Amino acid sequence: MNQTVLVTGGAGYIGSHTTRQLLAAGHRVVVLDNFYSGHRWAVASEATLVEGDAGDGDLICELVRTHQISACMHFAGFVIVPESMRAPAKYYQNNALASFKLIQACRRVGVQHFIFSSSAAVYGIPATVPVTERAHTVPINPYGFTKLVTEWMLSDLSTSDLINEIVVDQRFNYVALRYFNVAGAAPDGSTGQATPNATHLIKVACEAACGKRDSVRIFGTDYDTEDGTCIRDYIHVEDLARAHVIALEYLLAEGESVVLNCGYGRGFSVREVLNTVQRVSNRELNIIDAPRRVGDPPALIADNREIRKRFDWRPLHDDLEFICSTAYQWETKLDELHQLRANRG
Repeated sequence: MNQTVLVTGGAGYIGSHTTRQLLAAGHRVVVLDNFYSGHRWAVASEATLVEGDAGDGDLICELVRTHQISACMHFAGFVIVPESMRAPAKYYQNNALASFKLIQACRRVGVQHFIFSSSAAVYGIPATVPVTERAHTVPINPYGFTKLVTEWMLSDLSTSDLINEIVVDQRFNYVALRYFNVAGAAPDGSTGQATPNATHLIKVACEAACGKRDSVRIFGTDYDTEDGTCIRDYIHVEDLARAHVIALEYLLAEGESVVLNCGYGRGFSVREVLNTVQRVSNRELNIIDAPRRVGDPPALIADNREIRKRFDWRPLHDDLEFICSTAYQWETKLDELHQLRANRG
């Protein structure tokens, strides 16, 4: 059953990939983005593009009514963890408060299905790995807190029949996907991560391999892991985007609201990632060992049994070399694409 889906942050990295997969699945898409970090060129031409803020409740209501939107995928938000430590108010304002206004507006005008871009940051430093959805949620930075607070808001507002003193009786179900480390680019080179000042390891390493950075730092080499560096669960952006499309199908089939991990269930160390980037790029990186960062867990790996059971989700790109290769190939053409699109206006 084809739907009209509102995608907030649809000009960003994950939102643009998901928009393309929604369109390929036959859905209609309205992208809402304020272009803080997104790009117009990243939005598929078949989508309807609207410039604006996800926290503008009046605009949300207007879009829902005009386009007969029945589902919302919420990607809009700030995502840089160190920045959230320096400027927490910015994150609570944009991530938590704007999300509240968005959910409230969606409930008020009858949007029935909501998919939220959450994060493994809600776990903080887990006591055991792989980490399950039932693990304690103890975020250690404002970014993680804003994701967890939004999950709580979804839970509370989804069951309330009173929104802004207005009685609502429509069904409202949601899926919150807790992402682990997202990386890679579209295999056909059509889109990828273009976020300025990115902090994710694979993106940073690919920038260094392309000469856009002088070096790559390893933060901590004395962890209790095989090579002393942190271990993370990396998921290809295309597999993550497909999980969102499947989540929509699940909700349309009247699936119950649920929070799910979205990762591959296995991890790679920082050194393994950097070695892989060097191999696929055939470039030697200037790697600098640095002290640990406060709050970095030694290992963060998803227990993904629940999403596999609920969605019958099977990753297609569970291969570190493929992830790094698509990320590197995208990085090599990114400057050229920016210049080409700038010349076109």
